[in-house]
Amino acid sequence: MTDTGAYDELPRPEGTRERRRKPHERVAGRAMHRVDQTTEQMVRSVLAYAENRLRMDPVPLDQGTLTNAQLYERLEGVICEQASTPDEVLGVYASVIAPSVISADSPRFLGFIPAAPTKASLLFDMLVSCASIQGISWLEASGAIAAENTVLSLIAGEAGLDPRTAGGTFVSGGSAGNLSALAVAREEAKRRDPSVGRWRVVVGTDAHSSVVNTLRLLEMDALVVETPDHRLTRADIERGTAGQDLSDVAAVVCTSGTTNAGIIDDLDSVGALAQERGWWFHVDGAYGGAGIFAPSLRAKYAGLERADSFILDPHKWMFTPFDCCALLYADPAKARRTHTQDASYLDVIHEHEAWNPTDYAYHLTRRARGLPLWFSLAVHGVGAYRDAIEVAVRLAAETAAMIRAEDHLELVREPDLGIVLFRRLGWEEEDYHAWARELHQDEVAFIPPSAWEGETVGRFAFLHPDTSLDLVREVLDRTR
Repeated sequence: MTDTGAYDELPRPEGTRERRRKPHERVAGRAMHRVDQTTEQMVRSVLAYAENRLRMDPVPLDQGTLTNAQLYERLEGVICEQASTPDEVLGVYASVIAPSVISADSPRFLGFIPAAPTKASLLFDMLVSCASIQGISWLEASGAIAAENTVLSLIAGEAGLDPRTAGGTFVSGGSAGNLSALAVAREEAKRRDPSVGRWRVVVGTDAHSSVVNTLRLLEMDALVVETPDHRLTRADIERGTAGQDLSDVAAVVCTSGTTNAGIIDDLDSVGALAQERGWWFHVDGAYGGAGIFAPSLRAKYAGLERADSFILDPHKWMFTPFDCCALLYADPAKARRTHTQDASYLDVIHEHEAWNPTDYAYHLTRRARGLPLWFSLAVHGVGAYRDAIEVAVRLAAETAAMIRAEDHLELVREPDLGIVLFRRLGWEEEDYHAWARELHQDEVAFIPPSAWEGETVGRFAFLHPDTSLDLVREVLDRTR
């Protein structure tokens, strides 16, 4: 990459001279890429807006106040045949679009799975974007890929895989990671037994929706095993498959931190069964996998080292901007056999022994989405990440204790990670929704209800280390 401060020193070809354009002059197809007065103003305005957003501490929750019709009405005509000034367009973003987006990185965002990117990771994500850093092949982006790989090695080591041999790539999210890993599982099964017409994959009832959807896309069937305790175990599988012909089973999927309740499956017993049966063992740790960095949680992940593939979303509990999923294989050569793309224009990237991220997932083009995590880990140190994850774990435990102390509240189950499910005695579904709406309207918290065994319940999803116990107390007080 060219040094961004050296443009004025670049020599011009002999016999040429620069013709200065008038500010309003545009050359079709070229003005968009020139640094002119419009660009200078755009840089100042956008960076000023970004700086103000980065300096927000804490980040406000925000809520959309415009109806669907009002949103589209105010966006009508923004994109048209003629140019608009950058400040006009930025004004539309600031006044219409941004206020209509709930801030998932606010410490008051307690629904779904929140996000809490560090300022360091956000800043470096800007650098990755403004330099258009891709991460397709070693030939094109060896520096970026090498940096990403150091992060993947760190995650592999924490997971109990051999960091010297395990490897993979960063993809857009857990769905993409599950799809890529299970595609390898299917292809490995086909190599083992080409006679099977359609393969099955063992999953528990609490597996993420993307897993079942992935199997449909890959033309495999889900062999769903009932899990009475919502935690997949070897005993569950053996009981649920008793008497069945399992010669068409390609893999088993465990979850290390279910999205709804944060439950970690019995990775050790299921992993051992997978090894005995010759099944691919995939672990979906999109949300909860980052718990491997927390000393207080490490024992819960026993057996993860048996995984053939493992995913973890840093844009969740590793404080990285959207979108980022770490996809790891114990034996990356198996992934290369499945995902390497052959084409005449791609031959050059395979000429030398190199690590090409395109060989480990279904993608080809990809941004170097692991670099913001690399930068933030280096700036803050892994220890700071361990501490931040432990904050959410402690907050969940303290919240559970507060709920147990209230006569009108009831804890659904003890939290495994950072998610707490509870019921308000006497409430019906609409009561939970009304409570959640009022909390959001008052910008106290975004905490939509969930469901547990067919019953509507309240749900805290703790992730942001700046979420306070006082906020939790205020939310719970509103249930009286």
